[in-house]
Amino acid sequence: MSFNGASCTRSDSIFSFTCKINFCISDISYQPYKINDNTCKLKRLKISLPPRRRENKFTQETRDMLSSMPKKKVRWMLSDHLYQYQNFWYRAEEIQGILRMQRNFKALDSDLIISTYPKCGTTWLKALSFAIINRHHFNTATSKEHHPLLTNNPHLLLPSLDYHYSNDQNPDLKCFSVNNRLLSTHFHLEGLLECIKDSKCKLIYICRDPKDTVISYWHFMAKLGPKNLETSSLEEFFEKFCEGVVGNGPFWDHVLGYWKMSLQFPQKVLFLRYEELKREPNHHLIKLAQFLGYPFSAEEENEGVVEEILKLCSFDHLSNLEVNRNGKMAVRKAEIECSAFFRRGEVGDHVNYITPAMVERMDKITQEKFLDYGLQL
Repeated sequence: MSFNGASCTRSDSIFSFTCKINFCISDISYQPYKINDNTCKLKRLKISLPPRRRENKFTQETRDMLSSMPKKKVRWMLSDHLYQYQNFWYRAEEIQGILRMQRNFKALDSDLIISTYPKCGTTWLKALSFAIINRHHFNTATSKEHHPLLTNNPHLLLPSLDYHYSNDQNPDLKCFSVNNRLLSTHFHLEGLLECIKDSKCKLIYICRDPKDTVISYWHFMAKLGPKNLETSSLEEFFEKFCEGVVGNGPFWDHVLGYWKMSLQFPQKVLFLRYEELKREPNHHLIKLAQFLGYPFSAEEENEGVVEEILKLCSFDHLSNLEVNRNGKMAVRKAEIECSAFFRRGEVGDHVNYITPAMVERMDKITQEKFLDYGLQL
């Protein structure tokens, strides 16, 4: 395969992959914005997203594949089973989505794709990226009351490849675009490769300490689980996370796929760490804007535009907006409060939940998985 004229062989030493998907968007009470390029004025779009699929709505191809795939029963999801595809674990709806995406989606050279493992800073990265590329249309200083992030959960402003292809073979991905399509996915890199290999599109990936990731993931799944089912214990979820048998797992393979590609193709993949973004937000926001192709000018930096965007997208600000405090959106087969995407956002919160023995076990797995690749979390 080739990226921007460079060649790459798919060998174990270069690529190791993983996958993931989290939320589904079908609540049209929050209507996304679109820029009219001719007038540079806002237009409200009446978006009717495809209905969520039921089991009997799967294509025959999906049903045939599911019947032959390894599967494991899980207690903490609305789905009864996770299925293994390309060495990663998915819900049945996600299998259908990734098959359709691999067949029908071809990235444009101008596409910007946010790829994340669940609960690693996805919401924050989406908000920051959206604010960066749209800052000339939605000036944070002069158009505060009109900014889409004030009235929409960040997940509603970026089309999710995972969700859209789960529901439609050829979904409309243009409805949220400005100059570039800003898309998102939780799918692992190998699942995405055929779709991007001939494109100059850019991928932005963010990873997080797996100890904090598993806690955030567990809390989130507890909100999505069926009400008539006892919430899975943290110990059980932790064990399955370590085994890799959670949605889009294994975590470590997911991270490694994008990490290796970022080393070989730094012009194509920007690899961020959640902890570093929290520690030096200004520095990494400037770096992110440069990579996206929307660098801050010296004048913007002097005028405090970087700080304005960080303030707009901060955890405290977004989590206290009406839409994120009391709004709802469809996630998988359930309706969930937007507040579920804003729990704490802290670094090191795992110490309040897992034992020293659990910490030691996960640190050992992380060291063994990443040691040979120069990656430290």
